[in-house]
Amino acid sequence: MPPLKVLSALDSARTQYYHFKAIIIAGMGLFTDAYDLFCIPPIMILIGRIHYEDQPDKFEIPPAVISAMVAVALLGTAIGQVVFGYLGDRIGRRRVYGLSLMLMSLSSLGCGFSVCRSRVCILGSLGFFRFLLGLGIGGDYPLSATIMSEFANKMTRGAFIAAVFSMQGFGILASSVVTMIVCKAFDRASGADAADPTPQLADIAWRVILMLGAIPAALTCYWRMMMPETARYTALVEQNVLQAAKDMEKVLDVSLSQIAEDHPIPPLAPPSYPLLSRQFFRRHGQDLLSCAITWFLLDIVFYSSNLFQSKIYKRFIPDKFKVNAFEAAFEVAKLQAIVAAYSTIPGYWAAVFFIDRVGRVKIQMMGFLFMAAVYFAIGIPYYSHWDHHTDRGFMFLYGLTFFFANLGPNTTTFIVPAELFPARFRSTCHGLSGAAGKLGAMVGSVGFLWASHKKKEEGYPKAIGMMVSLVILGGVCIVGAVITYLFTPETKGRSLEENENDDEEATEMSLLRCSRSHNSTTRPGSNHCSEVAAASSA
Repeated sequence: MPPLKVLSALDSARTQYYHFKAIIIAGMGLFTDAYDLFCIPPIMILIGRIHYEDQPDKFEIPPAVISAMVAVALLGTAIGQVVFGYLGDRIGRRRVYGLSLMLMSLSSLGCGFSVCRSRVCILGSLGFFRFLLGLGIGGDYPLSATIMSEFANKMTRGAFIAAVFSMQGFGILASSVVTMIVCKAFDRASGADAADPTPQLADIAWRVILMLGAIPAALTCYWRMMMPETARYTALVEQNVLQAAKDMEKVLDVSLSQIAEDHPIPPLAPPSYPLLSRQFFRRHGQDLLSCAITWFLLDIVFYSSNLFQSKIYKRFIPDKFKVNAFEAAFEVAKLQAIVAAYSTIPGYWAAVFFIDRVGRVKIQMMGFLFMAAVYFAIGIPYYSHWDHHTDRGFMFLYGLTFFFANLGPNTTTFIVPAELFPARFRSTCHGLSGAAGKLGAMVGSVGFLWASHKKKEEGYPKAIGMMVSLVILGGVCIVGAVITYLFTPETKGRSLEENENDDEEATEMSLLRCSRSHNSTTRPGSNHCSEVAAASSA
């Protein structure tokens, strides 16, 4: 079946203003995602100062509480990816897109508006709203990637989606800068010092930091609702080709006469098979499993960065008994900002530059392999060297893990699921792949955090230790590279319809359309219809 004009126009459209506008609108959700997730470390310091001052480990939140706060947000994200991804295919990308952002805005405000004063109530309320926040964050992943992929042209599609994803880096930087500003402002306003380690204003400061995360999401809600539905969803799922052409005429520099069909065919629902059916797995099962497994493996490693943070922060942060709450949170935020500026953000933009030049598969393999090399370089000599020399060299290697993750699999696992699947499954499959990743994130951020202690310390039980944990993580990266090489298809420079691996369905639609258009003038099975059938049997 020849491609529709409107889809061909999208694939060959020159880069123009609307593409950049779509990057900002779609990326602002991921900006907010990163802000809300990465402002938590300094906020937990403030909460520890306020509510754990009377504990044996003074100012330290118990590991079980920290693990629960991390896990509840990740669980919400995994559920949100599946639910909102499914809804994006059922009722449209645009409608669900705005809903996810509204949920993020309201839950960000809810995180700060805990009316409780007791420790249990505060943490329970915060956990509840962070679960809701996770739902919104999870919904943003498949919808941002799908919308950008369906608007982009085929030659720069990877760079556009990577640019959307790179907004996470700026979200991390923004969360750190905002935290530093708020802490410094409250510190001066309270006139606190080390003799007053927990000023009363600290309880307001962490709420302000969380609530400020609602601003970028709220500002983007209007623009998201004003975006038209993607042409691919309107034309291929809703079967309204004329409306798709009208929508694209409004936002792209192209006239309706160039993209409207010369001889419109009456809408005909495509032959459909259910999600996760035998037909689905035969055509798309390997792609879905490949996307889900590589994302799962990547997030095990990526979210285990908590293992490094505790070691780095102890080296570069003043003793907690010599600074007040605001100064302690400020120092943690400052280190996060430094790491974001020298490794995280450059990694994202290196991916933007190389993704359409090198290809998804090569970059993903390279990222996994370089991450493995860094983990081995840190892990194997950990107790003989790094445990006693957590210096700038260690900081540099720590930053490389983020750089190569963002240049490689952290970006590509977000891109590839938005390119491989048919339009009616695209958002759902991206959500399923992302949910698998968040399960890996739970393993990395909670499981390995507990496993990394060689002796009983800081509330953690004795486990396998840092050296073994880091070597295992390096091995996980090797497995990710192997799976990428064996099972991940290259999508660079191809239209979304070419990547779908749905040739049989396209033939069936051609036969049905052919039969309909020739039925009144030609006997069944003759001329063009016979040619299509012959091509199918061949």
